[in-house]
Order: sequence, then structure tokens, then C-alpha cells
Amino acid sequence: MQTNVTDAPAESRKQAGTKVVVTILAAISFCHLLNDMVQSLLPAIYPILKKSFRLSFAELGLITLTFQMTASLLQPLVGHYADRRPKPYSLSIGMSLTLVGLVLLSLASNLGMLLAAAALVGMGSSVFHPESSRVAHMASGGQHGLAQSVFQVGGNTGSAIGPLLAAFIVLPRGQHSIAWFSLAALLAIVLLTKVGGWYKKNAAAARLRSRKAQSEQHLGLSPRGIAVSIAILAALVFSKYIYLASLSSYYTFYLMSKFHLPVRNAQIHLFVFLAAVAAGTIIGGPVGDRIGRKYVIWCSIVGALPFTLLLPYANLFWTGALSVAIGLILASAFSAILVYAQELVPGRVGMISGLFFGFAFGMAGVGAALMGLLADRTSINFVYQICSYLPAIGLLTGFLPNIERAKT
Repeated sequence: MQTNVTDAPAESRKQAGTKVVVTILAAISFCHLLNDMVQSLLPAIYPILKKSFRLSFAELGLITLTFQMTASLLQPLVGHYADRRPKPYSLSIGMSLTLVGLVLLSLASNLGMLLAAAALVGMGSSVFHPESSRVAHMASGGQHGLAQSVFQVGGNTGSAIGPLLAAFIVLPRGQHSIAWFSLAALLAIVLLTKVGGWYKKNAAAARLRSRKAQSEQHLGLSPRGIAVSIAILAALVFSKYIYLASLSSYYTFYLMSKFHLPVRNAQIHLFVFLAAVAAGTIIGGPVGDRIGRKYVIWCSIVGALPFTLLLPYANLFWTGALSVAIGLILASAFSAILVYAQELVPGRVGMISGLFFGFAFGMAGVGAALMGLLADRTSINFVYQICSYLPAIGLLTGFLPNIERAKT
């Protein structure tokens, strides 16, 4: 196994020849917050939907699967197409689909309508994530890890806020109050239209930098070596997002079942966990820019293993503390994994972003559906016992090449 990772001090920043565009990074991160905030309402209101529509855990998993699979299957295609033919204003179009899905979710009266709403929100996500990741890459000034972390922390913050808002707005006022969140989607559409204008002006220069990076990148890896590395990264994403899906989709039910918490208190615990995920996200990218992304991947995924193994056997206090530690540690991996993959395949930012965002969503959806079936047949506690071993897949990191050394 290759375990020696050398420092990668700012080589990519020298090559970029640009400065970080702070206003664009801030705008795209804030829009990511709004996007993921409204998307996170779906799992956050599962207790309401389960009671109102008399849904089983398997049917809740089917809703998650519909959303995640709609997003995951389309994202690589959107990213690949945009690599060849950038569409600057596609971001606002994608957010419009999310807006329609939100309105439908507030009006849904049966499982079919819930699935249609989930599909529309997923389609909006399939456009938003690869294209906004490209914008973050364009605005990074070569600090790709930092830019991806700033972009990701917006999404994770939104995912954390969503359940909290659901607890204090949707829970007391009912399903129809979801329509109020369409105002957030409208704000995002306005901001993304302005970001699209910047994107349009800078697309040509970004393409030139991408072609230069392709011609200058010499990693010394064969196509087979690159494919194996991408497969390992996909396995790491699998372990991370299946585990996170077990918490984001079923954590409230776990707390309600094991510790007899009321719905609102359980959702507050979910908010604390997702806030830890948001805080951890900002760490991985800039640290990876400084010391090498492989170190970050090692520490993030394998480092969470002791905490996940303890979680199913902890009392309420330690369950909360362990979930915060797990969120902080696991969250630092994705930015490092994504930028590492983009450096393996230079010039394909959209396709790689779509592939990994899509795979992450897909794995979360499949995981949520399977865990719902397992929970129906056994118990939520048993699901957490099984999932606690997933971070052990992080040991595959040892087989990743040291691309920081290869670039120097």
C-alpha cells in the first residue's frame, strides 16, 4: 500500500493565475444553503408524513430513494454535457424545478404525489450540484479544496437548518406550511441568475485554464490506475453516505424509539448532528490544500470508526456527543475526495462533480431504502449496529496513489 503523502504547497494556486472571487463563492455557497435547506425538509417531515399518510419505513425509504436516484442518475449526464457546452443560466432553471417540487410537496394528498414532488426536487438537485461545483472551481483562484469546502459548508448548513425549521414551523402548522419555503427558492433563483451572468463572462477563460491544466498534468498513472483510483474513491463515498443516510433519515426515529424523545426534541438532536457536519465540512478542503488530500481522507473516514462502533450502545448524552464527533470527522472527507478526483481527471470538472455528487445521492437513496426495509423487519437499533462498521471501508485509502508527489 502507498501510504507516504508529501506536502502539496500551493502548486495549483500558481498554475491558476487568478484570485479567489469571494463574492461568487459566497453567493454560490449561500444558494447551496438555500437549496439544501429546502431539500432537507423532506426527511425532516417524515414523522409528519408517516402519521398523516400511514406510511411504513419502507415507503419512507422509497420517497428518499426517488429523490436521491432522480438526482444521482442525472448529475453525471448534466456535468458531462456542461463540460462540452456550458449553460450559465441552468442553475436558476434547476432551482425552478426545486420550487415546483416544494409547492407540490405542500399540497400532496397521497404517496404518488409525494413521490412526484421528491422527483422534481431531485431533478433540481441534479442540475444545481455539478454546475455550482463548477462555478466554485472557476472562482477558486487555484485553491480548489478551500473553494469546495466553502461551497459544501453552505449545503451542509442548509441541511442542518432544514430540520430545525421543520420542528418549529412545519410541525406545529402542518404540511401546507412547506409552501412558505418557496420564498427561499425564489431568492436562490434571483441570486443564481446573477451568478449565471458572471459564469457567462468567465466561461471562455475557464475553458482555457482547463485545457492548460490537462496539458500540464502529469501524474504518471495509466488509464487503468486512474480507473482503480476512481473506484476506490467511490467506495469511500459509499461508506460515508450510507452511514450519513442512516443518521439523516432515521436518527429522529432512533431517538424516539430508544430514548422515548418527543418529535421536536429528536429533530433538535438531528439539527445538532447536521450542524456538526456543516462545521466539519469547512475543515477538509483547506487542510487538504496544505498537507495533501490523502491524509484528510485517511483521518476522516477511518477516524470515525471508533465513534460509530460505540454509538449503538451509548446512552442519550453520549449518543448526542458521539453523533457530533461522527459528523465533524466524516464531513471533512467529501471536499478532499472530490478535488482529488478532479485532479485525477483534469478538465472534466462537471463530469467528475456530477459523478461524485450523483453517486453520493444515489448511495444515500439506496441506503435509506434498504435500511427502511431492514428496520421494518428488525429494529432501528439493529440498523445502527450494522452501519457502525461502514467506516472500515476507509482502509482502502491506502491503495490511492500519492498524486501530490506526482504533480511536483
